[in-house]
Amino acid sequence: MNHIHGTWEPRPATRWEDGFLSGNGHHGALVFGDPNDERVVVTHHALVRPNGGESARPPRLAAQLPLLQDELLAGELKAAETFTDGRDLQWVQPFHPAFQVRLRRPAGDDPRGYRRSVDFATGVVEAECEGRRSRVFVSRADDVIVQHITGGDLDIALDPRLPGAPADLAVGDGAVLTPEGALLTLRVRYPGSETAYTGLTLVAVSGGRTTVTPPGVRVTGARSVLLLTRVLRHTGELDTAPHARTLHDLLGEAEATATEPPADPTAPSAPDPYTALLARHTPLHRTAYERVTLDLAADPAERVLPGSELLTRPDSPALLERLFAAGRYHLLSASGLNPPRLTGLWTGDWDTAWSAAFTNDANVNLQTASAAAAALPEVTAALASLIDRQLDDWAENARTVFGCRGVVAPAHTDGESGLSYHFSREYPLHLWTAGADWLLKPIVDHDETEGTRSPRTAHALGQVALFYEDFLTRVDPEGNLVVVPSYSPENRPANASWGAINAAMDLSAARHALLTGAEYHPGTPEADRRRALAERLPPHRINADGALAEWAWPGLDDTYDHRHLSHLYGVWPLDEINPYDTPELAAAAHRALELRGAENDSAHGHLHHALVAARLRDGERVAHALGQVLKGDFFHASLMSAHYPHLDVYNADAAHTLPAVIIESLVQSTPDRLVLLPALPAAYPNGRLLGVRTRFGAELDLTWSPHEATAVIRPTRTHRVELRTSSGARPLDLVAGEDHVLALGTW
Repeated sequence: MNHIHGTWEPRPATRWEDGFLSGNGHHGALVFGDPNDERVVVTHHALVRPNGGESARPPRLAAQLPLLQDELLAGELKAAETFTDGRDLQWVQPFHPAFQVRLRRPAGDDPRGYRRSVDFATGVVEAECEGRRSRVFVSRADDVIVQHITGGDLDIALDPRLPGAPADLAVGDGAVLTPEGALLTLRVRYPGSETAYTGLTLVAVSGGRTTVTPPGVRVTGARSVLLLTRVLRHTGELDTAPHARTLHDLLGEAEATATEPPADPTAPSAPDPYTALLARHTPLHRTAYERVTLDLAADPAERVLPGSELLTRPDSPALLERLFAAGRYHLLSASGLNPPRLTGLWTGDWDTAWSAAFTNDANVNLQTASAAAAALPEVTAALASLIDRQLDDWAENARTVFGCRGVVAPAHTDGESGLSYHFSREYPLHLWTAGADWLLKPIVDHDETEGTRSPRTAHALGQVALFYEDFLTRVDPEGNLVVVPSYSPENRPANASWGAINAAMDLSAARHALLTGAEYHPGTPEADRRRALAERLPPHRINADGALAEWAWPGLDDTYDHRHLSHLYGVWPLDEINPYDTPELAAAAHRALELRGAENDSAHGHLHHALVAARLRDGERVAHALGQVLKGDFFHASLMSAHYPHLDVYNADAAHTLPAVIIESLVQSTPDRLVLLPALPAAYPNGRLLGVRTRFGAELDLTWSPHEATAVIRPTRTHRVELRTSSGARPLDLVAGEDHVLALGTW
């Protein structure tokens, strides 16, 4: 195992949070336990527990909107607190684990020589000790969890008893022997619901004897055991026969591959079924994972350390190398049916914080921030798929809450419903209109890297712009359009209530949505109309502290100590405010960043701060924000992260966002600009970042050392861009298919 592209531990994981992870964006596997009681927690993006959210609708408030707008514009600063239908807070359906595949061995002395590891390039989680070996991966080719075990007798069962599971789950299990192997089934129905899920595991034994020992099977004297597991969510009864047959067929294909006589008798023998399954999966996973790599010239002696020991060395380049690699690995593994949730694709507990939702007012957005630059179109495709499935629900939000055409994204979703029903007085998330633009930004970035304008993206952007055409009807005394009501997640003015006027994020999002929607529909009356509307939006306001105000409406005072940096949306992820085109606004944004507190020290707050700082060319601030996470005990031994310091609340924000912070510190791009080494932390004076994609259609390798750097640019489009380094700006002419080498000298 390459120690940059994997991690290992010399001890078993006794906590599920420390378990190594594998996934294909649909199924997930969380591997932990001791050598005599190994556990693989099975998860799936579709597993959400009915809690009332499945039938919740957005509040019917459109008829009341004009009155609310009148009151807010008249100075009634708490008017939005009554803009509700009086409902209690309704959480989205919570994500939960399915069950654990449990492998128990006869009690005996503790085996010696234990080691567990995960290979990021293949997705294989492995544990070894004294002749025993178990391997687990989740196949991208066949959408199945594959386990292979050698050494020792085994009791195998599907165990639904996981922390936080409702006591009144209706559970049924079974185990039968078939000619192809034993088949284990586990059916779980949610309390008071016809919705259920069923797990199936095919147990194929090489040699030895298999007997049914309810609820599972016992295997004795086997050379090896191969398990294939899937889980399905369904309503009503499920005929398991065809799904069992697909597992049997898959095993048959693998066995056929393994037993085919080689055409050349001198060739190596054919692989076993496990190896055949792995060979189908690996090219799909490895190709994606290896597109971008980071090398910080770390000490080789530190590179080989276990992850838990590296975590005690927060200043080590080897730690950042491994966390960058782990972040890309986990992000890729969590993205498929959906983008990553708050917990990625994994949890070992039914009682997940904040329902383990897709939280769209920072968390999903930060986690997917690196998708385009880090060459993970799999992540962008998962995000686009989620948006596409929910676009009709977004249209209902726009109609029902605001009386407008177009679409409005919810702040929270469970992956099923895209309706905006999760809100309260303190979190009036139904008032937030900027979410659709933020969610679409990584997809627009992807289109720019590819040099295409996807019809699906064009349609979604058109719907967002259409909403603003209907919604932006009020004007201020100077004739500027007014965003009212306006909400800056998840903050409030110091002297007003949560629902206010002209939040900076809303202004930036509306302007960006209108202009980008026009770009995707060139030469149309809609494009002209949308550009004209964007020009009527008011400018940002600079407050008495010299900072970019979170609300551009005069008289609304800032609240600085907050984890969200929504008001700096124009800096990151947008390009509206930057040091080159808008230096005064960039200086005000930097002042706002200086004044921002960390509130409750959430990981997403620190790394959001770092992303904004990188855009503003402040390497020291990037290093400080990054240090808060690296030194704050935010990472489990699995290298999955926590939401708060001291490993409090399992959460993927830090793990998945960290690669974006590193890339933004080294390389930034727009369709017409390349910025190199804008905010490199001083602690990493040497390194190589290979394979980054730019938004002007090029792949880029960057190598740097003290006072010199080299960039190799491989463009796919002929284009002139502006090159920005610490020494200034100059034009750069790129020709498709011709490598361009930049020797930067002193940077």
